Amino acid sequence: MAPGGLTGRLLVANPQLPDPNFDRTVVLVVAHSDDGAVGVVLNRPSDTLVAAPLPDWEPWAAHPAVVFVGGPVSPEAAICLARAAPGVPDDPGGGGWARVNAEIGTVDLERAPAELRPAPRDIRVFTGYAGWSAGQLEGELRIGAWWVLDAVADDVFGDEPHGLWRRVLRRQPPPLAFVASFPDDLRAN
Repeated sequence: MAPGGLTGRLLVANPQLPDPNFDRTVVLVVAHSDDGAVGVVLNRPSDTLVAAPLPDWEPWAAHPAVVFVGGPVSPEAAICLARAAPGVPDDPGGGGWARVNAEIGTVDLERAPAELRPAPRDIRVFTGYAGWSAGQLEGELRIGAWWVLDAVADDVFGDEPHGLWRRVLRRQPPPLAFVASFPDDLRAN
């Protein structure tokens, strides 16, 4: 796979993936290179309100306005995603914004929201992230642990994160769409 080829794409966990950290998760890849990949789990909201650690950012937080658990790596780290405004250039020149795909980018939480250019809209804050060393994610893809699918902004900013895994699979063509109906416990089938 070409470096950066997965940036902005979704990784949807195969229900047979044995790692409990990623059971039925949907991960947005925010960076991918020869050195590895970084992503955030989109369907693990926490009970922590965005206003608790980041009161200045709360007005822009998408519903539910909570911090999400982005993954098991560096739980003290924070990554913030924002919906791209129409017409925002790919490189706004140090405005605290970096595009991930056509609809989504990262924003710098060290800056005040009013300083960002473009102004943020529909943000989602994640603590921790999912990380893969060089070649690790590609190996997981070869054994079928993940499906690589296109992302849309509502995957990140939708108000029903718990149902995201099924929704993303349902919008795929058969036979992948049928996986959405797999029971939570495959032994119960």
